Amino acid sequence: MVGWIAFKTEQVTITGDPVTYESSGHGRRQFCGRCGTGLFYSNTEFLPGIIDVQSCTLDEPEAVAPGAHIQVADRLSWMTDVAALPAFERYPGM
Repeated sequence: MVGWIAFKTEQVTITGDPVTYESSGHGRRQFCGRCGTGLFYSNTEFLPGIIDVQSCTLDEPEAVAPGAHIQVADRLSWMTDVAALPAFERYPGM
């Protein structure tokens, strides 16, 4: 599960040189070429002027709380109750 934040393209300044993967005719995914961390998604046909940023890559990801669930038509059925699962501070048994 990955959290995304949609920004207007002009609100985002990219430093460094992310690697781009053309995941579809219009979709572009960018990631760090050194460690492979996913960074951005853009699709100029369906989301013109928008860049999605993986929220965990922000310096302060806690500063931007989620505001909606999007693409739930494609959600796995068990995701509707995922918050009811047991939660562990660290990997169980360690």
